[in-house]
Amino acid sequence: MNKQLILDAKLRMKAKALVTAEEAEQELSARSAELLSQVDSVETDEELNKLDESIEAAQRELEAKQLEVRTIKEEMERIESEIREINAKQPKPEEGKREKMQNNEKREALAGYIREAEFKQGVTKVDGGALVPVEVLAPHDKKKSTVDLSALVNVVKVNSASGKYPVISKSDAVMVSTDELAKNPELGKPTITTVDYSIATYRGNVAISQEMIDDAAFDIIGKVAEDIKNQELNTKNAAIATVLKAATAKAAQGFDGLKDILNKELKPSYDAVLVVTQSMFAALDKVKDKDGQYMLQTDVTSPTGHSFAGKTIYKVEDKLLGNEGEMKAFIGDIKEFVTLFDRLQVTVHWANNAVYGQLLGSAVRFDVKQVDGDAGFFVTYTDAA
Repeated sequence: MNKQLILDAKLRMKAKALVTAEEAEQELSARSAELLSQVDSVETDEELNKLDESIEAAQRELEAKQLEVRTIKEEMERIESEIREINAKQPKPEEGKREKMQNNEKREALAGYIREAEFKQGVTKVDGGALVPVEVLAPHDKKKSTVDLSALVNVVKVNSASGKYPVISKSDAVMVSTDELAKNPELGKPTITTVDYSIATYRGNVAISQEMIDDAAFDIIGKVAEDIKNQELNTKNAAIATVLKAATAKAAQGFDGLKDILNKELKPSYDAVLVVTQSMFAALDKVKDKDGQYMLQTDVTSPTGHSFAGKTIYKVEDKLLGNEGEMKAFIGDIKEFVTLFDRLQVTVHWANNAVYGQLLGSAVRFDVKQVDGDAGFFVTYTDAA
């Protein structure tokens, strides 16, 4: 045990000496580079000779310091080898007790920090010493039920920052019968409207310290990347919801009011769905018939497990379509109503040496526009009287 304590002390002293030597090596290397950069600006032989002497002297100092660094590292490796031999003779700790980190693991971590001047395996430097910090365990991910509205709307890939998107409305015209060899009558002309789009850029980054990356007992970069993807989803959902809320407003009271919108207001050609707030879904889910049976239809293919009049129901947070407690809904063919013009979606990952950490960045470029205003309505729901 005494031998082990002495070796620990030696390793700490060598660690401090190595840090000092490496800092000096970096300063000498920078000084040598600075002297070399002055060669082109020299104008006389005398100045050049003096500069040459300075360069040679700086190079000799740098080589000597590099030798010192190598010598310290070799001595540390020898001390580490002795420590490993001592630890190999000691009894193993009980399996499963992670808090009892083996001594050789701690020393390996310290040695790794000294050799590479960065934190490894949960060891941090404090006033020349070392400590084992509170373990950073894998986090518990809170579940968040979020519908991806971009999966429901029409998505068009575009290659420019702005443009025009022609939309052809379905014609109600019919063809007429004619006699043989009679001149062809003119067919009804399709109605073509143009939707202008202008791409907006949404971007940002998240900085993660290298210490956190090293100390965490889980893939923190992966977790942050997941959260960035969730922020991208939220951004697109908010933009789509803004367009949905601009649909023609309707009021509906009870189930009959909703069915009137589906059966009377919307054309049968539209493939209607219901995107409803949580509060509205809660109200619909509690409606019973005269026999006390719940009236929403069970539908295993629906995200909510229910459908209304054979139409799929999607549930979103109240604040996406209104305020807390409001019973709002978009009812109609969301794919025909909304088009998302998708220009770019990229996630990047790079190291930031200035702050000793890594950055995760994301950029999405898109625009969302109403394309067919007849395809849906923004509904305010009230319970039946």
